[in-house]
Amino acid sequence: MKRSKDAIISQILDVCTEGASKTRIVYQSNLNFRTVIPYIDLLIKNELLEIATTRNSSVIFTTTPKGAKLLKDFKNIQSVIPEIYNMVEKEKA
Repeated sequence: MKRSKDAIISQILDVCTEGASKTRIVYQSNLNFRTVIPYIDLLIKNELLEIATTRNSSVIFTTTPKGAKLLKDFKNIQSVIPEIYNMVEKEKA
């Protein structure tokens, strides 16, 4: 089953909560390097991720407070969706 864009964005924001390299994002979000770049660019453009560099000049992506709020909202919505589907199924029966 194909994941929705909001599910992928949610996953990237979650991975970057404590800071993550592009490689970590790719592996933990189950994406490839070509696919992850447009998502990272979009999240940075919308101030949901920020770029930090470490002492050894590695690039680390971190979820911003705005991104953390969006992630929390995503998780709340995702937790309610199964309940809604269950209510609809009970009404059909």
